[in-house]
Amino acid sequence: MAEVCDMQLNGVSEVMELLHIDVETDVVEDKPGREDALCSRNVLRKQRNWERQLAAKKRKRKEEKQRRKINREQESGACADSPLFTKRVMKAITKERLAEAQSTGLKLCVDLSMTDCMSDKEISRLAAQLRRLYGSNKKATRPFHLFLTDLREDSRLYRECIRMNDGFLNYMMDITEDSCLDLFSTEAIIYLSPDAEEALETVDADKVYILGGLVDESIQKKLSFSRARELSIRTARLPIDEYMVKKNNTKNFHSKILAINQVFDILLTFCDTGSWTEALQTWFPQGKGYIIAPDDSSPLPATQTLD
Repeated sequence: MAEVCDMQLNGVSEVMELLHIDVETDVVEDKPGREDALCSRNVLRKQRNWERQLAAKKRKRKEEKQRRKINREQESGACADSPLFTKRVMKAITKERLAEAQSTGLKLCVDLSMTDCMSDKEISRLAAQLRRLYGSNKKATRPFHLFLTDLREDSRLYRECIRMNDGFLNYMMDITEDSCLDLFSTEAIIYLSPDAEEALETVDADKVYILGGLVDESIQKKLSFSRARELSIRTARLPIDEYMVKKNNTKNFHSKILAINQVFDILLTFCDTGSWTEALQTWFPQGKGYIIAPDDSSPLPATQTLD
């Protein structure tokens, strides 16, 4: 009887051992499976994120391409009422206009005689502003005849312009070491300065307009105004006070100091439209703390001698 019981117990033990082995085997086999599933989900999630990022980049590139196409069409429309010109034709038209401006265009000089007081950072900013100014002139319907005066070949600005501005030496403008007084009579020159008392009313084809080649950070106040006074040159300012008012802002910041390319854009727009309101509203930076006066009077007339 005891032997039978022992045999039964042994049988039960063997069965339990077999069951125990099977359970352990299942556990061992299940664990890698779950890890594989988790890994697969992580891979899929990362792949979906990558695909979304790729799609966003493609969409952004497509939108940028479309934006450039629209800009090209608008530029061509400003040049002629015809279908989109080829790049070669547009380049030829621009060159022809700039060449004509050098013969008959309004004259504007950038006085670069004051660069010695600037830091290297300010010199770089001025070089960039000259590039933007020239770019605006290239796009203009009636471009100015541009002069860069007092620009020495051994100066920091000259080297920076060559370094930063592709094709600088091929710019269709007059680059000279002479001063504006060496090129034009005192009576013909009007030096534009924010510190001048007289407001500029018109742009006259018989006058030569001078912009002081200074950047916003220039420490010395009224430097361009003082230089014009020393040279006994007539001064004028943009009619900001006549067409704009101060805007309330948290920093209580108001400034009439503009980059030379911003002043130039305002002059170009005024010459095209005859409206100081439109010119100032389009190009005067909003961050300077001024807005067009609500009850603005009619714009001053543009000169009739531009044609």
